Amino acid sequence: MFKNSFYLFFLMVCSCNYFKPEQKAASIARVGKNYLYKTDIATLVPAGTSKEDSLLIVRDFINRWASQKLIIESAERNISDKKKAEYNALLKQYKIDLYSKAYIEEVVKNTVDTIVKQEELKEYYNQNKENFKTNGTLVRLRYINLSKDNPRFGTIKNKFFNYTKKDKKFWDTYALQFKSFALNDTVWVDMGQVYSKLPFINPDNRETLIQAGKRIEKAINDDVYFVKITTVIDKNQLSPFQYIKPTLKEVILNRRKLELIKKFEKEIIEDAIKNKDYEIYK
Repeated sequence: MFKNSFYLFFLMVCSCNYFKPEQKAASIARVGKNYLYKTDIATLVPAGTSKEDSLLIVRDFINRWASQKLIIESAERNISDKKKAEYNALLKQYKIDLYSKAYIEEVVKNTVDTIVKQEELKEYYNQNKENFKTNGTLVRLRYINLSKDNPRFGTIKNKFFNYTKKDKKFWDTYALQFKSFALNDTVWVDMGQVYSKLPFINPDNRETLIQAGKRIEKAINDDVYFVKITTVIDKNQLSPFQYIKPTLKEVILNRRKLELIKKFEKEIIEDAIKNKDYEIYK
């Protein structure tokens, strides 16, 4: 009788230990059959973090890990088989799309010619001008912002409004004394840049101030702005070639990439047929 009782107790103890998952070495948490290991959080805490903050970071990570595992397990139990089949099909297709896209992008990156000559840019621009209208006003201008007390104030003002390329050395010398400046009036800029550089110009007064040939002298506290508007292009007009040039390059490169992808897809099919790796059965 005693032997039978001891044997029954032994079975009960073994059964309890059997059904309770054993902690795996180096594991720090468990959800069902999923374990989180010390190696999973090895680089989680930045160097120099205090002990208290480190504990908070690790605890938050563990809780989020556990929450995700519990939710997915609950979802797998409660979502219908039909929905699971739909989601699994989406996952399978997503993997195909992701791998294919990454592989093709790598092939294109290593193959496509990224050099676009000036002649090609101009040819594409001339053939597609109607597609490159301005979204807003574009301006070419020059300006300087300097102190009223600058000892060469009068000379700087005169040379600015009677600007010549011969004065390059003068501007190279005195430009460091300006609070801000832009002397290259061959570059097109949009109104957003004008507003940020010249705070006294705003949407309410821009039609008055932003005019071709306009000369502006504007005092603000102890500073003075000198501005000369060279050229203005209004909204929905043809974008200048130099302004649209970076966009033209991107358009041409994207077109090359698409052509290369089509060629690659065609060749990979042809090679598979040739090597008898691809067959269509009647």
